[in-house]
Amino acid sequence: MIDIKLLRQDPVTIAAQLARRGFRMDADWYAAQEAQRKGLQTTLEDLRKQRNEGSRKVGELKVQNPESSELGHQLETLTLLDRKLETAELAFRQASATLEAFHLTLPNLLDPGVPDGADESANQEVRRGGFLPDFGFQPRDHVELGERIQAMDFSAASEMTGARFVVLKGILARLQRALISFMLDLHAGEYGYEEVYVPHLVNRQSLTGTGQLPKFESDLFRVESGADWFLIPTAEVPVTNLARNRVFLKSELPKRWVAHTPCYRSEAGSYGKDLKGMIRQHQFEKVELVQVTVPNDSPSAHERLVEHAESVLKRLELPYRVMLLCAGDTGFASAKTYDLEVWLPSQNRYREISSCSNFRDFQARRLNARWREDPKSKPDWVHTLNGSGLAAGRALLALLENRQDEGGGVSIPPCLRPYLGGIREIRGGSGAGIPGE
Repeated sequence: MIDIKLLRQDPVTIAAQLARRGFRMDADWYAAQEAQRKGLQTTLEDLRKQRNEGSRKVGELKVQNPESSELGHQLETLTLLDRKLETAELAFRQASATLEAFHLTLPNLLDPGVPDGADESANQEVRRGGFLPDFGFQPRDHVELGERIQAMDFSAASEMTGARFVVLKGILARLQRALISFMLDLHAGEYGYEEVYVPHLVNRQSLTGTGQLPKFESDLFRVESGADWFLIPTAEVPVTNLARNRVFLKSELPKRWVAHTPCYRSEAGSYGKDLKGMIRQHQFEKVELVQVTVPNDSPSAHERLVEHAESVLKRLELPYRVMLLCAGDTGFASAKTYDLEVWLPSQNRYREISSCSNFRDFQARRLNARWREDPKSKPDWVHTLNGSGLAAGRALLALLENRQDEGGGVSIPPCLRPYLGGIREIRGGSGAGIPGE
């Protein structure tokens, strides 16, 4: 959440900053609610002071003159104070709960470098990489390619579960596994991330800590059981929660974690979009990068995080671009986000394959994640960052579409061949792989 001190000091300025996102905050309402809470707090503190003074006086009278009428009067006064305290405490708890719930609805404050704009049309291109394929034929989409290879089955998935699922078979199942293994090895081996294996079910507190709740509950799959558990929408949730309720020494930071998990999203509000193929699935595979840093290091860490994700696309030899998201397109918890978008020939456009975000101290305040210079210094909030490195399903379909030939075959980039037993090409029509020399 955002710094409550800033909000209390100047709600008008905070409201103006949030308005850049298109988020409307009623500063007058907040100021009135905060004034009420503060007034109740003052009343409560005064009543507690009176209660303590009355208790002290009763104790003295019991010692000096236990049969005095004054003692009886003081006991009656204490009884009345207890009733007033009970009423005041209830009112204060209710006022505080109202504000705490409101605080959780507020998105993060944006980095000053985030451009203005209401939607993705105002996002700014930072750079491009790779070369767009120049086919001498009409390229097929990944669905047709997958069917020709006889290794992508949406019908079977629909029968066993429903829409927005897929069964990958044979060479495509191996190719997705190869992509995941390659990404994990790259990030852990070259960039110093610690690989972690995490639960795929998390509790409500974990999702609240990273900012998915309460705003995005309709996008989640909740488990109908005695526990208040949800399937993870991204590994960001369990991995970032590794910092929850921790105080890191500066010497321990930065923390860099990488994890592969399936991800589960209900895609609420997306019905009618990307119905065909693997673009928007309820279940998909992703390799996630999470970093925890001291505040001064997070801007440079953010740029390096983008480069780490970008390096996957470079080694896969896929055309892509890096976009700086505008205010209206930046995610709820993020202060600044770069999207990596890969080229899809079948759609003649770039599509997101990774979002790399700096959350600053927004998640840390929710998670109670802090750091200190040394064991004796005062702790402060860490900064958290995350990004996909990459979404494996979209990398798979991008490979199929960008590296296809006229016969429906697909060439395998050199970086993946060791993970596929040396296979350098998938033959169209059979699903078999052609081994390297």
